[in-house]
This record gives sequence, C-alpha cells and structure tokens, in this order.
Amino acid sequence: MFRSVTVGLDGSRESLDAADWAAREAARRAAPLRLIHVGAPPIEPTHGVAAAAPGPWAARMLRTTAERLASRHPGLDVSHERLTGVPAVLLVEAVGSGELLVLGSRGLGSVAGFFVGSVTQSTVAHAACPVVLVRARATAPGAAPEAAGEVVLALDCHAPNDALARFAFEAAATAKAPLRAVSTWSVPPLYGPSPGAADPRILDTLREDNARLLTEALRPWREAYPGVEVDEESVLGRPAREITRVAEGASLVVAGRRVRRSRLGAHIGPVVHALMNHCPAPLAVVPHD
Repeated sequence: MFRSVTVGLDGSRESLDAADWAAREAARRAAPLRLIHVGAPPIEPTHGVAAAAPGPWAARMLRTTAERLASRHPGLDVSHERLTGVPAVLLVEAVGSGELLVLGSRGLGSVAGFFVGSVTQSTVAHAACPVVLVRARATAPGAAPEAAGEVVLALDCHAPNDALARFAFEAAATAKAPLRAVSTWSVPPLYGPSPGAADPRILDTLREDNARLLTEALRPWREAYPGVEVDEESVLGRPAREITRVAEGASLVVAGRRVRRSRLGAHIGPVVHALMNHCPAPLAVVPHD
C-alpha cells in the first residue's frame, strides 16, 4: 500500500492522461493524490529588463486538473503544488520509497516508438520508489477509462525479486485484473549459432527448465494472492521484444530496475530502457537491490 500517489504535470496531453491514471490508482488504493508542477527558475533581470514572472497558466492548470479529478473520484484527497527548479531533481525529492510516482510519456507513433525525454529518464534512474510512465490515449483527457486489461509482469526467473512480484500481484489484485508473468530464455552460443541450429532436445530441456523456474518463482505469490488469476509464459526471445508483444491491450506492464550504487551514477538497464521507448501500455519501473 502506498502512502500517496504523486503525478508530475507540465500541461501536456501525456501528463494529463498520467493524472487520470494516477487518480484512478489512488482511488483504488484509498491513497491521497498529489499533483506537482515544476517550473524553471525565474530569469534574472539584465540590462534593465525586468525578470520574467511565472505565468498564471501553471496555477490554473493545477487547479482545474485537481477539480476535475476530485469531481470524477468523490472522496479522493487531491492536493497540488508548484515547485521551482530542476524537474527531475525535485520530482525525486518530492517522493519517498513508500510512494508511487506517475509521469507522462510522449508518443511518436507505432513505428518510431515513444519519446522518453531527459527528465523522465533521469527521474526513473534516480527515484527510490516505483515510477509509472503513461502514454497519451486516443481519447481526450478526462474521458471514460479504457477497458481494463491484464497486468504483465516481466520476470527474470533466474533471479526473481520480491519487490517486483509484490508490486505486480498487488496491482492485479487492486484492479481485479488477471496477471500474465512472462520470462524469456535464450540458447547459449555453444549449442549453435542460432536457436534453429540447436538440437531440438536441447531446446525442449531449456524450455522446460525455464518454465519450471518460473512456476517456482511464482508459487509463493500465487499463495499470497489466491484471488489473482495467473497465466505463465516462458518464451524463447529477447526480453524487451517479447514483453512489448504481449503488452498490447495490457492495463499495466511491470519491470524491474536494479539499483546500482556506483560513482558513475544511476543506471537504467537495456531492457527497461527499450520498454520505456516502445511499451504500448503504462509501464511501472520498480527499483530493487
């Protein structure tokens, strides 16, 4: 259970759709919703030119969005605030490890994928809490929500993580949605230059081993959430490509980001990075050790 759900708003179509998603999630979880807009610092006066004052549009956008969401979700505790500074830094500082942060993700079309800007990438890389990226919907902001689909869990069954599984199962239970757990596997090069060149018996063994590990990794979570319908999928292929394939029509995709404590700074792995750019469904990136 999250202490609060926070959404970053910049007035774009994507951020307004993210606010709609965040409000539904907050209402389901009986958690307060915070709307935050981070504006650039005011320009200092130079050569006798007065400093630019923050425009009233941000305050108006926050107020009207808060009123719309409160009206749509009676009883939902909605607050809003304006901050000034570097967006990625202040958004990370505004949320703690026990909260949920929601951001909009800008679309470039089905072929090019989805544009993920530097603010989003930096926020995801440094946040101590799960971050959900929501792309713009075809319908107008505030329209009735699309039909709920399944929750997709991208799981490495060779290194399963409790934080990741807990988030996915709780999301499915809260939304009363089925959960599809997907684990990919590959053929080691020593068995041939490509999967097609490998002995079919080797392929069968690898497939069975991965499926068994997936079942074992999910067993305690099936027991903890008996009301969640679970479908297991062990598939040969590249993780990001296979997750993107099954994500069409999903209500949420859940993927993990390993926290790397390094002098080189935070890091987003290649699978999560690819999903951030191509996943067609809302994507939850869950940090874990």
